[in-house]
Amino acid sequence: MRAINWFAALGAMLLLGPSAARADVKLPGLISENMVIQQKAPVHLWGWADEGETVTVRFVGREASTTARNGRWAVTLKPAPSAGGPFTLTIAGKNTITLNNVLVGEVWVCSGQSNMEWPLSASFEPQTHIAAATNPQIRLLTVPKVRSGAPRDDVAANWQECTPQTVADFSAVGYFFGRDLHKALKVPIGLIDSSWGGTPAEAWTRAAVLEGHPDLRSLTGSYRRALSGYYTARLNHAAAVAKAKAENQPAPREPGRPWKPGELYNGMIAPLLPYRIRGVIWYQGESNAGRAAQYRTLFPAMIQNWRDDWNIGTFPFLAVQLAPFMAIQPQPTESSWAALREAQLHAAKVLPKVGLAVITDVGEENDIHPRKKEPVGARLALAARKLAYNENIVHSGPVYRSMRVVGDRAVLSFDHVGGGLEARGDKLTGFAVLGPDNQWVWADAKINGNTVEVSAPGVSRPVAVRYGWANYPVVNLWNKDGLPATPFRTDAPDVKQ
Repeated sequence: MRAINWFAALGAMLLLGPSAARADVKLPGLISENMVIQQKAPVHLWGWADEGETVTVRFVGREASTTARNGRWAVTLKPAPSAGGPFTLTIAGKNTITLNNVLVGEVWVCSGQSNMEWPLSASFEPQTHIAAATNPQIRLLTVPKVRSGAPRDDVAANWQECTPQTVADFSAVGYFFGRDLHKALKVPIGLIDSSWGGTPAEAWTRAAVLEGHPDLRSLTGSYRRALSGYYTARLNHAAAVAKAKAENQPAPREPGRPWKPGELYNGMIAPLLPYRIRGVIWYQGESNAGRAAQYRTLFPAMIQNWRDDWNIGTFPFLAVQLAPFMAIQPQPTESSWAALREAQLHAAKVLPKVGLAVITDVGEENDIHPRKKEPVGARLALAARKLAYNENIVHSGPVYRSMRVVGDRAVLSFDHVGGGLEARGDKLTGFAVLGPDNQWVWADAKINGNTVEVSAPGVSRPVAVRYGWANYPVVNLWNKDGLPATPFRTDAPDVKQ
């Protein structure tokens, strides 16, 4: 929140006289030169001013005035025109602020943890992409990392044009998404990156939402226990540092503080809420792996929380499914990452306008941060074109729909088949079947029209089938539109795990 140095203000009044006490009209970081205003939507603008001060806003033939109350002012102009610009925006009170190079287009928030935060400069073949990134029709804003116990009302950042210099440290996934969306829509694109590595979904959810949900309020108690353990670890760390110093040894790493539910929502989402957006792209889940059953509830609750608080309707929310990671297993096994992917898919099934970018072909066994971010952004852009802009395109790979058993074969049907199913390789891989003996074994699978038939030697009657059910799935079922199938299991998830 904004801190006021009352002693400095009083000193200025005494030295410079009554006129110096006047507070200029001020704007939040989101309202700056180079900004993108959401097209065809009411334009909400706000800021700070003296009590009772009249503030007038003018933008492309639209004008509105208001009076500051409690030091704040806000206006809503008639809907912005179709995409275009650059335009000039003026805000006049006791002072006048002129903002140049303002565009009207499509505004998206890019949020999540480290794979969303991951910069273009550290992605695959960065120099090629950075050198080609100059595009004045794409604008970027990165929200500073802030933990907060209460909702904040500003971010210490401003909009910038997309250039090789400004994009290098911007979200790679966000940039590739915006680049592809601009190519498809041919309108200005505004990207707000609000992400932080290593963060769980509960930190991005308003605490009252969690406390009011019977299945999520336990997160508050879990945080308190984790915080108690953290303080103990801090004491142990201090002793270990002193011992290492005395023995001239490297000091151990300081323990990390646990994430408090709601603190990133307060610090990095709440300040964005007055700003009109089209939708959100989201890459997160690694920090919630191991709690997939809880995530089935938490993730949809977080999405609904954001939609409720933005209060602009059911805007598209497009998520990235977890990439393959960790050692490839030789035999079928249980997998916390597969369960988390299933929980991500669950949100897309229970909420409207939730899309999922599947990236089973983009992963690294020994690195939780796969460098190839371009396919991730491209698939998110496809989902946006379908769910936000209603284009008649295939935006998803095959998604399991149903299974029927015919003799010793399981016949699987899918949604989002598109132009048909195909195997990327000689034959399908990644299928496992459960027999009456309750043992999972690798299975043979073949495409038959728009279905997949699965069987295994020694399994007389399949009970269930799994596909890509692993931390690092080795799979190759795609549709002919170039999108991979999401991993799945036909046996019901254990929602108590």
